[in-house]
Amino acid sequence: MRRAGKASEVQVKICGLTNLDDARAALDFGADFLGFVVYEKSPRFISGTQLRHICEKLPGIARSVGVFVNMPRVRALKMADECGLFAVQVHGQESPHEYMNMPRPVWRAVFFRGKSPVPRPETWDAERYLIDVRKEGRCARTDITADWDKAAEFSLKWPTMLAGGLNADNITTAIRKVRPLGVDVSSGIEKESGIKDHRKMELFIKLAIYSPQD
Repeated sequence: MRRAGKASEVQVKICGLTNLDDARAALDFGADFLGFVVYEKSPRFISGTQLRHICEKLPGIARSVGVFVNMPRVRALKMADECGLFAVQVHGQESPHEYMNMPRPVWRAVFFRGKSPVPRPETWDAERYLIDVRKEGRCARTDITADWDKAAEFSLKWPTMLAGGLNADNITTAIRKVRPLGVDVSSGIEKESGIKDHRKMELFIKLAIYSPQD
């Protein structure tokens, strides 16, 4: 688990988890959030039943985040309740009105079209925003990094989670440039799709938590 450290520690979300062993390891190494993708077109997809079985075996301190794409509010809430999710993260073309006044925190993925973030963050009732690198209507890319200069401007105004192509080699630079509230990693710490490399995961979390931001 995370030990006391700097007040400015960056929060870490380990995403694309598909099994209990990796989820428990992420918590042991100090991850703040565990991300589970409930989207059938993703190579890291797990079903609602699988997610519930994993969450039932995690300690009470675990903050699990369900990642959904174009899932109706009623289904997302049902799954969140059944699995005890901390937050609902949406990545598709969901209506901001459908996800207003949610009983659980909403995290909204955004990407840049030119200089503009899409969707516009001010139209969403979201607790935080995850900088994504997908193209509109498609699932997130995992092999390229976000535009860190645009992400840095965005993070000055909005609570930001930085994602997209992060790994142990670039996380320190990414945090220094963007100064996000937190970071989100998936493929950058894998040994194969959906299976985490525990050594890489531990190193990434340590580097992210203690990266200098000055």
